[in-house]
Amino acid sequence: MDDDAVIAATREWLDKAVIGLNLCPFAKAVTMKNQVRFVVSAAQHLDGLLEDLDRELDFLAAADPDEIDTTLLIHPVLLPDFLDFNDFMQLAEAAVGEHGLEGMIQIASFHPAFQFEGTAPDDIGNYTNRAPFPTLHLLREASIERAVAAFPDAETIYERNIDTLEALGHAGWQALWRKP
Repeated sequence: MDDDAVIAATREWLDKAVIGLNLCPFAKAVTMKNQVRFVVSAAQHLDGLLEDLDRELDFLAAADPDEIDTTLLIHPVLLPDFLDFNDFMQLAEAAVGEHGLEGMIQIASFHPAFQFEGTAPDDIGNYTNRAPFPTLHLLREASIERAVAAFPDAETIYERNIDTLEALGHAGWQALWRKP
């Protein structure tokens, strides 16, 4: 897939699942304001992906939050195995600290085979974090704090998402991706 197709698939997931199912009540505003940066990594190895992450951490930290509030760093080829991706997240988290950005930027992870600890691979709750490709979501902590302050009972979002996906079921999830 070329970069445009990868970004289009990621945008579709963002629109239909994350925003459409309201899995993240904060995503709609930054998407509507065009403040989401989509970056496709073409790195051939994990060191290259870490270099891309380093660049994006520096870019986001320096960017005007009114212009770029968050970044999705997507890699369509590397880390197809979720456990390898999960292990890589330790390196990604360490990079935040190495850049002196702890307390400023955090990383959320999304993967086509995402699986919460203690769940079966096909548990519908895992789909809250399933994206078309391995994706690192770089978020400004200040933005998260503002959003959480404006959203009553933010700590219940996870449980509400599980309820939403359980009501939708696997068939409903599959139906989201059917073309009309």
